[in-house]
Amino acid sequence: MKKNALIWDIPTRLFHWLLVGSIVAQYATVNWLDNAVQWHFYIGYFTLFLVVFRLLWGVVGTHYAKFTQFVKGPKLVMNYLKSLFDKHATPTAGHNPLGGWFVIVMLILVAIQAISGLFMTDDIFLDGPYRALATEEVLSVMSSLHHIAFDALLYVIALHIGAVIFYTTFKKQKLAPAMVHGKKEVFHNEADGKHISIEHSKLIRALIVALIAAFVVYLAIEVYPPVPQVDDFYY
Repeated sequence: MKKNALIWDIPTRLFHWLLVGSIVAQYATVNWLDNAVQWHFYIGYFTLFLVVFRLLWGVVGTHYAKFTQFVKGPKLVMNYLKSLFDKHATPTAGHNPLGGWFVIVMLILVAIQAISGLFMTDDIFLDGPYRALATEEVLSVMSSLHHIAFDALLYVIALHIGAVIFYTTFKKQKLAPAMVHGKKEVFHNEADGKHISIEHSKLIRALIVALIAAFVVYLAIEVYPPVPQVDDFYY
């Protein structure tokens, strides 16, 4: 039988939509808005916070948010691919084996872009906190990574949107609304005694994780970076 089950906790849903907003804002502050580079830096720091939070939440979060629940081996991914175009295949409660790897790829790309952004400059007034620490070769690599990761991220986002449309229209699985209210329609066997729904969102734990993530980013941006050397002038 089918039932609506609470799958996605509030922190996971907030992370998802805040990441969407951050990526849009990052693009806008570079391509659509004038004199918004400082905001580009700030949003980049916030994006780094989101990545650190999700990495921690993937370890200590609720059942379906954990990496151990949705990161599967190649055999399970291949088996899932075989049933991809089967309309009657039983839907997975959390991320399916293929979608789980999309999450990992997206996190890696966002992390690369956020970390490489710490070495960027607007060539006028603003420098990333680690620019003074790096050699010209490292700066060149970081600049390339910053742009390549974002271009790759756009393709992954396009694939993600395409997948949502595919699952909605072909497989009749409403993925986007589930990331708003947290509930998915899944098959449930009352006889097996298993509870598919998560009990709650563990908000206190999520708050602690968010504070830890914020502290890590604060250390990385405000404490650890070197103080730029300023030459003394004597008159």
